[in-house]
Amino acid sequence: MDAILIKGGRALNGEVRISGAKNAALPMLTATLLVAGKFRFSNVPDLKDIESILQLLATIGAEVDRKGEEVTVDTRGVDNFEAPYELVRRMRASVLVLGPLLARLKRARVSLPGGCAIGARPINMHLDGFERLGAKITLEHGYVEAAAETLTGEEIFFDVPTVTGTENLMMAAVFAKGTTVLRNAAREPEVTALADMLNRMGAQISGAGTPNITVSGVDTLVPVSAEIIPDRIEAGTYMVAAALTQGNIRITGAEPDHLKPVISKLREAGAGVELAPDAITVTGSRPVSSVDIKTLPFPGFPTDMQAQFMVLMSIANGLSVITETIFENRFIHVLELQRMGADIQISGNHAMVKGAERLSGAPVMASDLRASASLVLAGLVAEGTTRISRVYHLDRGYESIEQKFGQLGANIKRISETASS
Repeated sequence: MDAILIKGGRALNGEVRISGAKNAALPMLTATLLVAGKFRFSNVPDLKDIESILQLLATIGAEVDRKGEEVTVDTRGVDNFEAPYELVRRMRASVLVLGPLLARLKRARVSLPGGCAIGARPINMHLDGFERLGAKITLEHGYVEAAAETLTGEEIFFDVPTVTGTENLMMAAVFAKGTTVLRNAAREPEVTALADMLNRMGAQISGAGTPNITVSGVDTLVPVSAEIIPDRIEAGTYMVAAALTQGNIRITGAEPDHLKPVISKLREAGAGVELAPDAITVTGSRPVSSVDIKTLPFPGFPTDMQAQFMVLMSIANGLSVITETIFENRFIHVLELQRMGADIQISGNHAMVKGAERLSGAPVMASDLRASASLVLAGLVAEGTTRISRVYHLDRGYESIEQKFGQLGANIKRISETASS
């Protein structure tokens, strides 16, 4: 198992290119299961989660070929409706095969999902939606089985916005008879990217990016080529890195419209942010001003940026309050940041962060994907050496993170867990 070793204290400067968004690529790749044919994707990130979904597609019967950032998926041989535990346990997003398999093969059997330990993320809203469309749902032996000879359009109301639930139901409804309306739907850019791809395949979807999505059922779809949108969370992470280290980083390939709340809070904290159509330049300065944040579904401040922003607040002047409203266990990185000298107190879903003069390097352990990113950021600004264990979490969502930070001037390297620091 690998670890990452960082010697902090360097200002980061230069240019970094943002990779394709994992959370857009995963549902778009599973959408290939809706119809027989050959799909081509560009700007696909090289990540463990992408590798896992491609393996799952191959197990179901698709032919998958990858050459760099280009991926081809041929679904003409898909005839298997089961997604086994051995693959699904690696990644919660594997549940996204339920909708397209049910729509195309009339049946799907998918192991209950795994994923990061950041809270209970039940799929009950997915299953309730499938039942509303007319599917029969059974749960036994750790598997969800859905079956329906015909799906019928219906109005579905989500108790809370759910990204994967919205995507799963949107895919299932494309062949449903009549019209399906998803109320309180997720508005994330990744949902809109999936809807755009489905529409180019021949689906009739309107309202993506709003709380109400309408899907009018069609009889046929065709395969298409698609480009994966940029990863807004990766972009946000490098933006915070510039502010943290008093650096100057030009982030290319990013989409500023996807990052408005992060841009706003960075400016409020005192960082300079300049925008171009496909690039964002962030310049850090001292002192950092303390600001409060509250995570919310898009277009609010993203929960996936909460841990990274907490590191910035740990060296800010004054007290900031960070409120987490999405996941109940998303403060599990706090204990590790405290080991590095951060002054953070937790009360329910609030974190009170009192800015410290400095952070100091320490051996720490990652607990999930975004917690891993926050520990890297803390190591970049800390005095001395930080050793981060269990960095396999990073490989699920950040492409070549040590190389990218290294190109910006960081003293960072990946080592064997048994190597001495």
